[in-house]
Amino acid sequence: MKPTPSKPDRSVFATLRLMLPQVWPYRGRVLAALLFLVAAKLATIAVPLTLKELIDRLDVAPSLLLLPLIPLVAYGALRLASSLFQELRTIVFARVLARTSRMVTLKVFRHLHALSLRFHLDRKTGGVARDVERGMSAIADLLDWTLYTILPTLFEVVVVSAILIWRYDWTFTVITLGTLVSYIVFTFAVTEWRLRYYRAANEADTEANARNVDALLNYETVKYFNNEEHEQRRFDGSLVRLEEATVKSLKTLAVLNIGQASIVALGLTLLLWRATAGVAEGRMALGDLVLVNAFLIQLSIPLNYLGMVYREVKQALSNIQRMYDLLDEAQEVADSPGAPALAVRGAELRFEHVDFHYDPARAILRDVDFSIPAGKTVAVVGTTGAGKSTLARLLYRFYDVSAGRILIDGQDIRSVTQDSLRAAIGIVPQDTVLFNDSIYYNIAYGKPSASREEVIAAARSAHIHDFIESLPQGYDSAVGERGLKLSGGEKQRVAIARTLLKNPALLVFDEATSALDTRTEKIIQAELEDIARERTTLVIAHRLSTIVDADEIIVLDQGCIVERGHHAALLAAGGRYAALWAMQQREAVPVAA
Repeated sequence: MKPTPSKPDRSVFATLRLMLPQVWPYRGRVLAALLFLVAAKLATIAVPLTLKELIDRLDVAPSLLLLPLIPLVAYGALRLASSLFQELRTIVFARVLARTSRMVTLKVFRHLHALSLRFHLDRKTGGVARDVERGMSAIADLLDWTLYTILPTLFEVVVVSAILIWRYDWTFTVITLGTLVSYIVFTFAVTEWRLRYYRAANEADTEANARNVDALLNYETVKYFNNEEHEQRRFDGSLVRLEEATVKSLKTLAVLNIGQASIVALGLTLLLWRATAGVAEGRMALGDLVLVNAFLIQLSIPLNYLGMVYREVKQALSNIQRMYDLLDEAQEVADSPGAPALAVRGAELRFEHVDFHYDPARAILRDVDFSIPAGKTVAVVGTTGAGKSTLARLLYRFYDVSAGRILIDGQDIRSVTQDSLRAAIGIVPQDTVLFNDSIYYNIAYGKPSASREEVIAAARSAHIHDFIESLPQGYDSAVGERGLKLSGGEKQRVAIARTLLKNPALLVFDEATSALDTRTEKIIQAELEDIARERTTLVIAHRLSTIVDADEIIVLDQGCIVERGHHAALLAAGGRYAALWAMQQREAVPVAA
């Protein structure tokens, strides 16, 4: 997988600012949730105060008449209120968490589809999918932890510290704050140290997932070459790194927990010492001893959680960073500001002195110049690697030309919107990849709003309707991952039906019948000729027998046009086309036994 350049980690606030546009519409819910949380914290803080009052009232001779009913009822009510307000906060904020996560993930999904083909060829799908998956869950976690765990805990610390200063001498506040500061500093320092193992585990997990998906997508190739053990070794290499990072992460977690427990135990001991001394000297009541102890224990619980939250927030930031890195990927092919929609009149196509290269050191197309009048058919032929399929990719603007222009009805395709451009073009590619869904879905993909009758009509035109009807589940039959349940010819006919359903003004056949047997090829070729008669058509062909009736044939060699003309004229010229024709005719003649 292409290595991702390291970027500085975004801060919590910088990341929250990125998510603000998705959260802002729900600011009322956010405020209501914060108010519920403040109420829950105040109820939690009031519990030890009520407990102190209860103990002080009991510090007399036992008597049923002296049973302190009000503190008892208040204690139970405050316990209930603390839990109730917490749950109300969850109810109010649930929509914000789910919607923000959904909208950011959708934004990334949309951006991934807007990136150029170059990006997707350089990345592994499994790794990208795992980054998006982890980032999606991390968004909700980050919002919940920062807004409703860290901030409320700090609020609780401030209020408790104020109560201690008000009711007791300064030593209680110094011990409490010293314990809290020591706890936080230790937690942050150790967590920073531990994060390297989490990041290493993430990298290994992403790599393992990418290799797993890649191997499963290429299941047949693995079987063809008997390379199951090879794939298992590659996969296990990533799992070994994941295992080592996970073990180190768990061991360092134990160190963190021991340190946190030690700091809290020391703080509690010091507070109890001061409180015991105060009770012994008569300056403090027994309830004060319970109150001071309860406050520190009560603070240590969210602080213990706060230590985990800090770790999780840092981990969430790491996951979100990877997802936002995808959003930072530059959109190589983008619409010009204010670009109009393509105005299709007859779909005349012109390649005007086009140069193209993926790498400046290796030219793919050089000064390619030809036009296809509206309603005419031009075929492009040549040996493998001549640049034929690149023409279709440039027409679709998967890439932009390095020099020259591509025009449709006189409009430079770079000056119009990509949506309108691609809506005007229909393609049957050489390598047909289908969605893991039903045959009906895959045909209807050409026009999702089409009626069932239109889908069936397209299937009939592609001569696949009878085959579909012969299947036990008919049009509802699943095609499998990438269409592996269908033969190459069946997949190609589904692709043809899908394009026919789209009914575009400009057609591209990129070796559209290459996977068909000779009989089926002839049947479909006649149908394609009928369809192309009314449309501007670019045929990228390997079998020359399929393009003999084209209005013009262009011969490409190493990215350059070396011959052009009608079939008969090119044969008479005795050049490159004639040589290719002769070679294919010899291959078509069966060898005598």
